Parts: sequence; C-alpha cells; structure tokens
Amino acid sequence: MIWFYHLGTFEYIITGIFLLAYILYTARVFRLSRYLGTAHGPVLPKFLLRTGFLALAIVALLGPSFGSDSKEIKAVGKDIMIAVDLSQSMNAVDIQPSRLEKVKYELTNIVDAFNSDRIGLIIFSSEAFVQCPLTYDQSALNLFIGTLGTNLVPNTGTDFGPALRLALEKLDTDESAIDAKAKVIILISDGEDFGEETSNVRQEIKDRGIKLFTLGVGTTKGSKIKTANGFKRDKNGKEVISKLNRKSLKELAARTGGQYFEINQRQNDVARLINTINEVEGQLRDARMIDVSANKYIYFLSVALLLLMLDLLTTVKTIKI
Repeated sequence: MIWFYHLGTFEYIITGIFLLAYILYTARVFRLSRYLGTAHGPVLPKFLLRTGFLALAIVALLGPSFGSDSKEIKAVGKDIMIAVDLSQSMNAVDIQPSRLEKVKYELTNIVDAFNSDRIGLIIFSSEAFVQCPLTYDQSALNLFIGTLGTNLVPNTGTDFGPALRLALEKLDTDESAIDAKAKVIILISDGEDFGEETSNVRQEIKDRGIKLFTLGVGTTKGSKIKTANGFKRDKNGKEVISKLNRKSLKELAARTGGQYFEINQRQNDVARLINTINEVEGQLRDARMIDVSANKYIYFLSVALLLLMLDLLTTVKTIKI
C-alpha cells in the first residue's frame, strides 16, 4: 500500500493529545458507571464505534493507494523562437546594469514561465545565428543565455530581416513542427531597423498566422555605450548616445497582428508579455495512458461516516455519552 500523505511531528502530537483526552474521557465514564452502580458494558460498543471512526478517518486522510489504474497524460505546448539583438547599443546603461544584462535576466524568467514549451534562441545584429535550437532543456537554454554578449555577432548595424527569416526557417523545418497557431516569435531589440528584407518576412509571418511580439529595451533619453576601454565614440571623438527607437518595433508588431512591449527605467512589460503568450493556444503534441496507483480513500471514509451515523443514532440505557 502506498500513502499519498505522511504524518509529520505536528500531526503526531495533535493525534496523541486527542487520543489521550478521549481515553481519559472514556475512563471517567467507566468510573461514573461504577460509582452509580450501573452496568458499563453498553458503553463498550460506543467506545469501539468512535475508535473505529477516528482510525478510519485518519487512514482516509493519509490517502491509501493500492491496486492500479490508468490515466491519460496529454502534452500540450507551443514552439517559441526568441531573437535577441546583440548590437553594441545593447551595452548602453540607461537600464541598469545594462540593456543586455537586463534582457538576460528577463530571458531566464521567460524560460521558467514556459517550461512545457519548446524554446529556441537566435542572436543577431546585421546577421543572424542560431544560439540554441528549439528545446525543452531549460538548463541548456539558461546556459546559452548566460553567455550572451555583443562580441558574438558582427557589429555593423541592426537588421530585423535575417533574424525573422531564420526564426521562420527553424519553426518550419523542425521535425516535429506544429500548426502555425501554436508558433511564437519574440524579437528583442533597442534600435531602428536598417534592413531592407524585413517587410517581406513580416508579410510571410502574417500570412502564416504566426504570432510575433516585439520587446523594446531602453529609454528615449538614451545613454552612453559601454566598451572595454570606456564608452563608445564616433569618428569625431564624441561619445555616442544610444536611444530606444520604438517606431520600427511598434510597426513590426502592428503589421503582423502582434503586440509591442517595453522595458525602460520606469516600466517592465515582461510579465504582460508572458501573460499574452500564455493566451496563445498550444497544440496537443502527445497523449498516452500511464498506470498509476489508485487512491482508495473513499472506501475508508465511507465506512468511517457509517460508523459516525451509527454512533449518532444509538444511545445506551445506563448513561448517555
């Protein structure tokens, strides 16, 4: 027999106190019956009824499981590709400790929120690369997220097109691909799109019915960009100020039927992004029957309730207890 619950120290103490009090109560009843000169034999059935009820109630609460039963387990999920901008402007410090470090932290929260879905990771600037293919392995994803840095991609500007094209390819060519309604792309960036292919890819995403959400990171006031030797400067020696450009990200989301979210110094829309993606209907991936132990608490509880009813409906002739 397998027990679903187990008594802890506190439960043992409470049960022991109750049993002791009930035993003392019963002993008092027997003493009174002797003192009054009445027969105490009829009291014994009452004692057995209440003892049996208490014992069976405790057994039922512990959840006794025996025998076998079958249960259908369904696996429902989505495929999510996350594209992260790693251009040098992501090192700006208008969001502490930097835009990129903040994104890395929030990515771990996103991964945790979708532990039943497959997630892939793409990094991009003017070019795009697969950092992690679609996987259920959260440990591997978090490992790749921890290694993100602007030195991983060429820093020659920002182009959404290659990242979106690569995300589409990986969502479509996967061996266990699912319907488009259960596919999601998240694009995370801080800058303006300088590419020419984005409009074509954007239309493909819309036509296929894939959900696209954009996440802007930074502030409109902007800040300097950290480098290994201080802050980035232009050809004239002036420090470069990087500002969040919402226009491209908002337009991209609006034209594909998606939504735009933002992280700045005053707001963090990651929780809203997670809630919105949770509303996207997943797809049944697999269903199987597994053998499980059947919880038979109902039998013990039924007998316990029967004993309680008998106790309430019967009285003894000598004294009432």
